[in-house]
Amino acid sequence: MDKRKNRFFNTTGPCNPEDHYMLPPEERLVGTQLHRYIGDKLYWVLHAPRQTGKTTFLQSWMREINSGSEAVSCYVSVETCQGVPEAERAIPIICDAVRRWAEKNDLPVPAIEDETPQSQLNSILGNWAKLTAPKPLIVLFDEVDVLQGDALISFLRQLRDGFAGRGVEKFPVSIALVGMRDLKDYITAAKGGVPVNPGSPFNIKADSGTLSNFQKDDIARLFAQRTAETGQQITPEALDYVYDQSRGQPWLVNSLFMRATMRILDGESTEPVTIEHIREAREQMIQARETHLDALAYRLENPQIRSVMETLITGEPDPLMAQGEAFRLCMDLGLVAIEKGGPVVANPIYREVIAREITFGAQMAIPAPEWKWQKSDGTLDMDALLREFQAFWQNNSEIWEQKLDYPEAFPHLLLMAFLQRVTNGHGRIEREYAAGRGRMDLAVEYNGAWNIIEIKLLRQGRNFETVMAEGLKQTLGYRDNFFPIRPSQDRNRTEASCYLLIFDRRLDKPAWSERLKWITTEAVTVLGC
Repeated sequence: MDKRKNRFFNTTGPCNPEDHYMLPPEERLVGTQLHRYIGDKLYWVLHAPRQTGKTTFLQSWMREINSGSEAVSCYVSVETCQGVPEAERAIPIICDAVRRWAEKNDLPVPAIEDETPQSQLNSILGNWAKLTAPKPLIVLFDEVDVLQGDALISFLRQLRDGFAGRGVEKFPVSIALVGMRDLKDYITAAKGGVPVNPGSPFNIKADSGTLSNFQKDDIARLFAQRTAETGQQITPEALDYVYDQSRGQPWLVNSLFMRATMRILDGESTEPVTIEHIREAREQMIQARETHLDALAYRLENPQIRSVMETLITGEPDPLMAQGEAFRLCMDLGLVAIEKGGPVVANPIYREVIAREITFGAQMAIPAPEWKWQKSDGTLDMDALLREFQAFWQNNSEIWEQKLDYPEAFPHLLLMAFLQRVTNGHGRIEREYAAGRGRMDLAVEYNGAWNIIEIKLLRQGRNFETVMAEGLKQTLGYRDNFFPIRPSQDRNRTEASCYLLIFDRRLDKPAWSERLKWITTEAVTVLGC
């Protein structure tokens, strides 16, 4: 029986080709030269966001090396050192992980000699190199980003001390350090934020590599494996939507495919996967708060990350943002990407998770709508909804603003919470936000009808008329980009209602009677708030 008949799309732990549909992870390596690391005795770093395939790659490469006769490769996770900043405790834990890995894989087990933690790791790796001779030893250390403080510094120093004498019978000829961030970031954190200098304890790395996301062709190749084994097809529109929503993030791609094939459709079904199946999978995934997305929500508690997200949500230009440590952290964690030369949230699914997470408290505090917000055909009465929002804004904004953590993005967040509360998850909200554009774009679909909403802020020194003129062009531009000129989209484009909301954020705001506006133009309804 062919074992591959029962394979599935994996979202939990490393992938292996016997159980899971997968692509060779080494195809996505950027900035690395695997063929050199053993022969040239190089130490190197691999960093990429969580659940992009780092551990899958390490274990795959380890198996490839060990299947030959040139070297012995081993994989050691230091994750058990999480929350242990003291070298006296962490180093023995790492040494024990080395011994347990050797035992589990029927390799000679190196002894832990009676030495201080400051030299214990160096000693055990040297002993292990003797036991694996005449083959050279390669060690792949995973989850290095959990190390902190003195534990990290001691770990790196002991590897550096062994580097000069590395070789067969002496010390591992090649070591990889793998985690979410580049090594310089670990060192900076361990030194209390002091930047790296030439005397840093690991100045011997040859490369810093990373793993890229899937490309469109990769996503098609991945699902093609299921088609080959089961006959189940996927429509081109569904494949495009998977890429558009995930931007190729490996866990998101696998999760969308897994839910569509195993939960929305029966795992044995050969019914083609359509874009509607993928949309349902997306919504299920977001609502289920799976571990990957839950970790993303947890990251938003970090003030550094909040500061970057606020700039992206408001769209306000900030020339210093990309130079800061907070922005680099968001890039390393895979929360932010660069598109068309500017920073954006990495993909639409993350945008949705972030928006829902940071508006959840406000959404729960907004009373259930008692006014009529649907038309007789079941679509949203957006005029009625936004008039109610204007009243809600007038009655609550000044008090609520003092309670939320995102003061600059407060208008955007309160409007999104209001929309989410009314639609109650049954409609669809597409969100576009990126730094430097000076606006936020929303497209709201409910029972087949679309509404385009543009949000702009009226800042000190500007006037309503100028901001309105800018916003009208931007609103129609967003509508035209959202509904490209295709025969199948012409009706959606012409029938979509467009709204421009301008929030007055000036210090010398006029009275509410002047601030609240409702202006109808030929194509766009303008609201002053």
